[in-house]
Amino acid sequence: MAIIGYIRVSSNKQTVEHQRHEISMFAEQNHIKIDKWTEETISSRKPLNKRKLGQLLEELQDGDILIAAEISRLGRSLLEVMRILETCLNKDCQVWTIKENYRLGNDIQSKVMAFAFGLSAEIERNLISQRTKSSLDNIRATGKKLGRPLSAQSKKLKLSKNAKKVKQLLNMGVSKYRIAKMMDVRRSTVSRFINRMGW
Repeated sequence: MAIIGYIRVSSNKQTVEHQRHEISMFAEQNHIKIDKWTEETISSRKPLNKRKLGQLLEELQDGDILIAAEISRLGRSLLEVMRILETCLNKDCQVWTIKENYRLGNDIQSKVMAFAFGLSAEIERNLISQRTKSSLDNIRATGKKLGRPLSAQSKKLKLSKNAKKVKQLLNMGVSKYRIAKMMDVRRSTVSRFINRMGW
């Protein structure tokens, strides 16, 4: 029997250290030893066979215990979580999660709990998505523009308003760097503006 700590973060901006600390503290408090760690930086939207978790599931043996900080580290969709749990339960392995305090084994209560959690998580994601779309639709209906705020476009507008002056400066042989300084914009902005104008 092996006890495996599984850690997943979805981007390089996140750190595995927090989850590792949680699992280590949990193991210490429960007087158990983590025999193996599996860590990966990958979105749970990636197919299971592209994730280290997929390989880990294939290698699980009877009696192994897979510990994660929370069940969402395993998967984001109901079907995926259920597939992962089914694989573990068919191998007589357990899945423990710290946040939810689940001890999922091969019993009907565990299966019902896993199903209920996965379903509620998926429903919540769908509701958030629907609320976001509805909010964006309402903003569009009021005539407001979405995307980058006007302040992000103000530099380009500044050049557009002074197009004649920029053209004159170019004809006088003034460098793009000097024009950028005079217009209080970046040199790259001036270059893009000149290219767009075909000068």
